[in-house]
Amino acid sequence: MQRRAFLHVTGTVGAGLVIGFRLPDRHGVLPFAPNAWLRIDADGTTTLTIDKSEMGEGNHTALAMLIAEELDADWTKVKIGPVPENPAGWSRRMSTGGSTSVRTSWDILRKAGATARAMLVAAAAQTWGAEPSACSTENGVVSHTGTSHRLTYGELATKAASIPVPENPPLKDPKDFRLLGKRTHRLDTPSKVNGTAQFGIDVRMPGMLIASVERSPVFGGKVKTFDAARAKALPGVRHVVQLEATPWLGTGAWGVGTASGVAVVADTYWQAVEGRRALQITWDEGPNATLGDIPGRLASLASQAGVSARKDGDAAAALAGAAKKIDAVYAVPFLHHATMEPMNCTAHVRADGCDVWAPTQNQTRAQEVAAEAAGLPKEKVRIHTTLLGGGFGRRLESDFVAEAVRLSRAVQAPVKVIWSREDDTKHGFYRPATYNRLAAGLDAQNKPVAWTHHIVAPPILLKFGPLENGIDRTLIDGAADMPYGIPNVFVDQVAADLPIPLGFWRSVGASQNAFVVECFMDELAAAAGRDPYEFRRELLQAKPRHLRTLELAATKAGWGTPLPVGHGRGIAIAEWEPTTCAEVAEVSVAPDGTVRVHRVVCAVDCGPVVNPDTLEAQMQGGVVFGLSAALYGEITIDNGRVKQGNFNDYPVLRIPEMPVVEVHIVPSTDALGGIGEPSVPPTAPAVCNAIFAATGKRIRSLPIGRVT
Repeated sequence: MQRRAFLHVTGTVGAGLVIGFRLPDRHGVLPFAPNAWLRIDADGTTTLTIDKSEMGEGNHTALAMLIAEELDADWTKVKIGPVPENPAGWSRRMSTGGSTSVRTSWDILRKAGATARAMLVAAAAQTWGAEPSACSTENGVVSHTGTSHRLTYGELATKAASIPVPENPPLKDPKDFRLLGKRTHRLDTPSKVNGTAQFGIDVRMPGMLIASVERSPVFGGKVKTFDAARAKALPGVRHVVQLEATPWLGTGAWGVGTASGVAVVADTYWQAVEGRRALQITWDEGPNATLGDIPGRLASLASQAGVSARKDGDAAAALAGAAKKIDAVYAVPFLHHATMEPMNCTAHVRADGCDVWAPTQNQTRAQEVAAEAAGLPKEKVRIHTTLLGGGFGRRLESDFVAEAVRLSRAVQAPVKVIWSREDDTKHGFYRPATYNRLAAGLDAQNKPVAWTHHIVAPPILLKFGPLENGIDRTLIDGAADMPYGIPNVFVDQVAADLPIPLGFWRSVGASQNAFVVECFMDELAAAAGRDPYEFRRELLQAKPRHLRTLELAATKAGWGTPLPVGHGRGIAIAEWEPTTCAEVAEVSVAPDGTVRVHRVVCAVDCGPVVNPDTLEAQMQGGVVFGLSAALYGEITIDNGRVKQGNFNDYPVLRIPEMPVVEVHIVPSTDALGGIGEPSVPPTAPAVCNAIFAATGKRIRSLPIGRVT
């Protein structure tokens, strides 16, 4: 049976619509499937449906734990089924990003598990002629209090399937959790170790062709001429297809741009690449062929008045009357996502439908884009989500999906488009570069009385339509909501119009603004003659979550204790709402200016913890990501072209450079937060503040490179 043949709406779970179904197993027995999220078979196997992408962060395991906790499932019999194939028929928009998977699923999935558990208990109670209240569950078994009666979930599955679905099953008190908050092995690890895990780049099917696309090297450039005959003369080359640029595809909220280019479609990847090299394309480079000196362009806009993002008191007057005033300019570059798995997608377009196999973070948008590219209604498009070899926001875009669908439609065969590393680096959606002008004032007692932050940057959100009140919230994140208790604060933003594709990068605006704010806060502490940690503590008295996170990081790092000669410590804190993360970095600087990060102590308050093992891994991974960007990351534009192309000129942290990373969790019952983003923002400022402590030299622009 096709999935569409048996799906039907049955009710709601939390804020999400539940799609219920009954599917006979191969022996003709109905499994127990009370909602769209889980199924229990007669052998006790519990198969969970997760509508999020697994890109290495462990969210499939975390989300499975939410269901399994309330279900009281036997974790050894839990497995993850495929991500739903047709987002148009699902109960909520399918996308994975912003560290939202767990917090947007917390209630929905727990209720799904509790619903199934209540039905299993009711089935057991009926079997024994007992009251449900006299029954208990644990590890996939229902037991009757006071007797030896026990039935496994598998034994109860058929009967439970006939029990009415309860509307509001009670949820566990957190004190009764058996699984949540405990270190739990990830469900996806075995397949990744034994090689059976399927990433997008692993997809194979009969008759599939491989495509490699030569795209315009200049933003907005177009194909002028090319020699298709030279490419077609090479072995294995089947088709040469010109792709016109599509600035916007679809009518949804996500605009997708695809570059003008020429695709070579062949039997193998290498044949496609060889054919691509033979094309001899000439380009109409268009109006962006002279685009360059982005830092200079942003600086030139700094004299413009910005749109106010925060205004507390009168910062200008307070600055004018301050006993001491400091100011500084900070700048950060464009950054690339640099996922280990380059962009790729496989599509098969037919007259009656379209199938797409993609490592995507955004199934709903991928379906919308694929439908338009295929000329089909959305309901005819199925998105098969593979594992993702990294996402970091890049795979929220669907340009690589559009290319595969357009090529499959053109050649009437299944086509897999594979981007090279150079393709991936030169044709990304980059984190915005920003120019920041700051000023702050201290009173006669060296207390901060004023703070201003003027941000100049190209807005990410502009590609989705006009900015709300002229503000791109992603550019002010971590700046307008700066947590420190300063009475007069003014933050504004100038939107720079640059023809460069922009996208969400891990921790988005917080990654830029934490560096700017936390380094300038250190400068303010130095101007006040204060210890930077104690200075922050005083200014965070109204922010208890931030304060306890900062204090835990400082305590665990041994703040104030002696260090080896030439070493320095730096501290920083940032928020990825509502998660707070503080880091202390220990660094040294060699005589040639090389920076060595020896240790990073990370404290995090994300509220209730699902899996401490995954949390630690995400914090460590965020530190690596942040260090790569802080030390090396930079995308530069010259003559409308991205200059970087591979890891030789866009380096990431190597194994010998990896510091010791200690992760400490703040015990917390505060609002639930995510863990994918929060450790990235404090990394760069903690390192730069440590460089100052070790050398007396301020770092006001990234990447750090060599300290001279």
